[in-house]
Amino acid sequence: RGEQCGFVFQHFQLINDLTALENVMLPLEILNREKRRELAMHWLDQVGLAHRQHHFPAQLSGGEQQRVALARAFVVSPALLFADEPTGSLDFANGEHVADLLFTLNAEQKTALVLVTHDPQLAGRCQRSVSLTEGRLSV
Repeated sequence: RGEQCGFVFQHFQLINDLTALENVMLPLEILNREKRRELAMHWLDQVGLAHRQHHFPAQLSGGEQQRVALARAFVVSPALLFADEPTGSLDFANGEHVADLLFTLNAEQKTALVLVTHDPQLAGRCQRSVSLTEGRLSV
């Protein structure tokens, strides 16, 4: 699971005592991958946060925290990425930016994306959509 799947949680799940860089490096540490710092910096750069690498989550805005979470999810080059309400707690501008990043990284990495959202506009950007309404699944 750690090598094949990435996760973007609704409430980010960043570790408060770790910097942005350390949060992104964490999955690589667990998998004992080489060039952890270089890979993590690459992904922080991809999400536009290389300049915030030494900041702790409490020092980052909600949009920045979400982008760190995206970098952490993509750093292992997962075959499958699960994203739970990736824009749910963000303002419109940050939500659009995070969605654009998510779909851009998804296309560039050829990662299968499973996205859970209440936002019909975000769901409309997906190749396939299913709905769960009152306990019933509809395609």
